Amino acid sequence: MTPDPYLFIVIFVGVALVFPLIPLALAWMWRRFFQPPKPGAEKNATYECGVESIGDAQIQFRSQYYLYAIIFLIFDVEAIFLVPFAVAFTGLPVGAFVAILIFLLLLIEGLIWAWGKGCLNWAR
Repeated sequence: MTPDPYLFIVIFVGVALVFPLIPLALAWMWRRFFQPPKPGAEKNATYECGVESIGDAQIQFRSQYYLYAIIFLIFDVEAIFLVPFAVAFTGLPVGAFVAILIFLLLLIEGLIWAWGKGCLNWAR
C-alpha cells in the first residue's frame, strides 16, 4: 500500500501550524492562571537592577560614537571575507588574486576616507 504523496505535505503544514501555536497557548495559559488580575503598585514599579531611577532616562550621545561603531562593524565583517581567501590562497587563479587586491584597496580607501573625515578621532 503506497501512501498518498500529498499526505506528507498535509502533515508538514499541520506541524508548521501547530508548532508555533503550542508556545502561544502555553503563554496564554500561564498569563491566565499565574498573572495578577489587576496591576498594582508593585507591578507598575520601575525596576532597573534594584536601583531606583532618578532623573530623565534619555541621554544624548555624540554621533561620533555611532560612526566609530559602524566603521568598526564594516571593517570587522569585511575581515571575515578575507578568511576564505587566506585559506585557499595557493589554489586560486590570478583573477581571484586581482579581485582580492581590489577588495583590499577599497577597504584601505574606506579607511583613509574615514580617517580624513575625522571619524576616527576621539579627542574632540
